[in-house]
Amino acid sequence: MDKYIGKRLDGRYEIKELIGVGGMAYVYKAYDSIDDRVVAIKILRDEFMANEEFTRRFKNESKAIAILSHPNIVKVFDVSFGERLQYIVMEYIDGITLKEYIDQQKDIKWKEAVHFVVQILRALQHAHDKGIVHRDIKPQNIMLLPDGTIKVTDFGIARFSRSELHATGSTDKAIGSVHYISPEQARGEITDEKADIYSVGVMLYEMLTGRLPFEADNAVSVAIMQMQSEPKPPRSLNPEIPEGLEEITMKAMQKDPAKRYQSAAEMLYDIDEFKRNPSIHFEYKYFVDETPTRFVEAITRVKGEEPQTEPETEEEEPEEEERKGPPVLPILFAVAGAFVLAAIIFVMVLFFKGFGGDKGKENEVEVPNFVGMMYSDIANNSEYLGNFIFGDPITKNSDKPAGQVIEQSERPGSKMKIKQKEIILTVSNGPELVSIPQVRDNEHRDSMRSRLEAAGFTNIIETEINSDTVSKDFVVKTDPAYPNKVPKDTVITMYVSAGTEPLPEIEVPDVQSMGLSQADAITKLQEAGFIVNTSNITVKNSTKYDGKAGIVLEQSPAPGEKLTKGSEVRLTVSSGFQDVALTVKMPNIDTPMDIRVFINGKEKTELRESGIVPSLVPNGIWQATLTEQSASYSVVVYMAPSGSADSDFKPFAWYKVEKKSGKMVASLDRYEYPFGGYETDPSDDPNPPDSSDDSKPERPGN
Repeated sequence: MDKYIGKRLDGRYEIKELIGVGGMAYVYKAYDSIDDRVVAIKILRDEFMANEEFTRRFKNESKAIAILSHPNIVKVFDVSFGERLQYIVMEYIDGITLKEYIDQQKDIKWKEAVHFVVQILRALQHAHDKGIVHRDIKPQNIMLLPDGTIKVTDFGIARFSRSELHATGSTDKAIGSVHYISPEQARGEITDEKADIYSVGVMLYEMLTGRLPFEADNAVSVAIMQMQSEPKPPRSLNPEIPEGLEEITMKAMQKDPAKRYQSAAEMLYDIDEFKRNPSIHFEYKYFVDETPTRFVEAITRVKGEEPQTEPETEEEEPEEEERKGPPVLPILFAVAGAFVLAAIIFVMVLFFKGFGGDKGKENEVEVPNFVGMMYSDIANNSEYLGNFIFGDPITKNSDKPAGQVIEQSERPGSKMKIKQKEIILTVSNGPELVSIPQVRDNEHRDSMRSRLEAAGFTNIIETEINSDTVSKDFVVKTDPAYPNKVPKDTVITMYVSAGTEPLPEIEVPDVQSMGLSQADAITKLQEAGFIVNTSNITVKNSTKYDGKAGIVLEQSPAPGEKLTKGSEVRLTVSSGFQDVALTVKMPNIDTPMDIRVFINGKEKTELRESGIVPSLVPNGIWQATLTEQSASYSVVVYMAPSGSADSDFKPFAWYKVEKKSGKMVASLDRYEYPFGGYETDPSDDPNPPDSSDDSKPERPGN
């Protein structure tokens, strides 16, 4: 009988059943009697309570997740780090791992793979924005809910990349899962957000092809392949994969981090472009890193093996995976590399001493202005590392983005000899994060507000909700909740019990007919007792109110309707622009033609897919309404005989759309002559543009 099942932790968490076993912890399903919900509790194994490394990782996981708040990241509700028991209370996820799903399905359709990856990237972008690099992204650490929602789990080996950076020349341990580990992780180098991007690329590769890019008999061989080998193109394994998606996958898996996507947001942008046009080509090429592999002593651990005290568990649980293992990469390579390096340094010393290389100003370099740069860009720049010695960075809170250099010890522009002395950089941690106070039992709304204000929070909203368990005027919960840490200017919503009686209904105020700005409308609605979710605000093309953007045009529910206090009101605001009706006069020819429309070089696929582009008749007129939230843009209409290939479409008409006198105006720039047989120019212009004009856009398919 498990010693925890049936027990109650801290008087509130009743352990129901064991749902997962990992190398470091047990995971239980439990009932939280105070908040009336099912939770998952991860309990550190007894044998690791005295192990500083394991307790550090365990605390690191709770620390990482506690500052994250995202729908695609598992939530942490509570933590306890006692002398005899350490546990983390998390969101209970009723689902399976993405690894289990891949094994079940074998063949995952590319649309479904894209759906999963988009959610993972959104979660990682949120973590990266908070300065956290996961470093162990793999399908075993991705939970899949029945509705298709993704949850990223297991931040046990995450790094607070922008606040815990090592001094120059230091290395990371090569920890993580060997099949998904980035080349720089395998080499033991300092890792940043781009290491997670690589792992996402490997997962996408696996989902699209049904196999991993690199497989071997042992972990060491796989790690070496990650550093040196070129993966097979996904389309060679599954020809049904669109070329654009293959390009995205291979760019994410570039050996050189500089050639990879530089952020999750950048990769999401390309995926969004691909979703708009699955036939898109990015012209990305896969480059093999020709740099000789550096085997360093820090590469002592890769995923795949466990300490002798622990059984090997290849099929890992969703909430906890093993991350331990004995040295696996050959020490011989490290020794040989060190010997060669020492020999090179010896020769260089003799050279400079013999030929006076250290005399005069030949060895002087100018100190750059590092302020405003990201520390990760400096730490990975070989030129900087070759000229300067960087001491341990100083970190402090500021209004600058996390990871940005805000001070430097040496004056920019000053001269100093190469590697003469240390340069100390001060790196921003981002805004100061303040812990959300925990709601006490039977805490009055005034008391909770006072404690929030004492913690430094200034933007506090109270919303009443019905509750059968909490007395009227007492606090039910806060959002964000304890133990999250957030900036002081974060909006804190305090949910206060209205008792068991239904809340009174109140009229929704009018914010749509007064020319109010979005901010003013939200303030008015909040003061009346309603909620506005800024993520649900719709932007609509309109030049009402002199073309001023951000003015409220519509609201739902309508003014005067009665709603329960605390209900949500949705807003529609103006973009400051308007829809443009485009009219194209077609050439006087008998051949049926098809049309494709491009705005700023990107096709309006919805026009073609909607079926409103018919085969054309002589002297026909084609019309369309263009919706673009931009002050100016170009429109190019392509034509080809009906049923033609993409490469046969040629530009026919150019338009410029500009905002003039508060109105969006479309003006014809010129017509082109892509086909023979015109009796007259459709615009009655006898002088068509020169066919050699290099400003003409490329045709679709080029």
